[in-house]
Amino acid sequence: MIRLRVTAPFATFRHFATGSFRPTIDFITPSAAFGLLLNIAGVEMRGGEGKNGTTLIQKGLPPIKLAIGAIKFPEQQEILQQLHNYPVGTTRKEWKPFTKGSKYNILPVTRAFLSGIDAIIAIDSPDFEEKLRNSLEGKTQRKYGLPFLGDNSFILDRIEETTPSLPAYWYCCLEEPLIELDKQRINRFTITIDREDMSKTRTALFAPTKERISEIPSGAWVEVIY
Repeated sequence: MIRLRVTAPFATFRHFATGSFRPTIDFITPSAAFGLLLNIAGVEMRGGEGKNGTTLIQKGLPPIKLAIGAIKFPEQQEILQQLHNYPVGTTRKEWKPFTKGSKYNILPVTRAFLSGIDAIIAIDSPDFEEKLRNSLEGKTQRKYGLPFLGDNSFILDRIEETTPSLPAYWYCCLEEPLIELDKQRINRFTITIDREDMSKTRTALFAPTKERISEIPSGAWVEVIY
């Protein structure tokens, strides 16, 4: 098993959402942690293009069993932005010729994000751990962009292997309530994402342990398999 401590000033973890408010989930989700780990290990997860122009996720990626803990909980912030986009349907179509192929709609939106990320991601997948360690130690040639947390503007401060003694609030699935959880912090976390058919996206309700503990509860382990 390997435990990684991840710190970052900002992050965001979004459900698929449209409209003038873009919320964030309260902490790192298994799907986001999976993407971060593959990024660090230099494993390409992007597949071909879907029917609607969406970048799909490859099949046959390394399965990873992971658990997520908060050393401290981040704060939620909001920012108001002018979002440039290609609108759905015929909205603002009269502006399209003037922008010469660029995005022709402007929409004021409020985006939520997190500040002060201090997390542990534990991985129990022996075949993948060696690849991850080699990448962290600079022993492999990595052809991938900078690791980020939910938005490519939100890059990490540090990611490093930590000791099993460092305690955390471990996020556990509510379907396996084998330990007392903080029910004031229940969140729906994404585990796997199907960008072509959202009904096949896998989610579950999670809540953190009431106390910071070193031993990872069995209910915190999640298998991310594509």
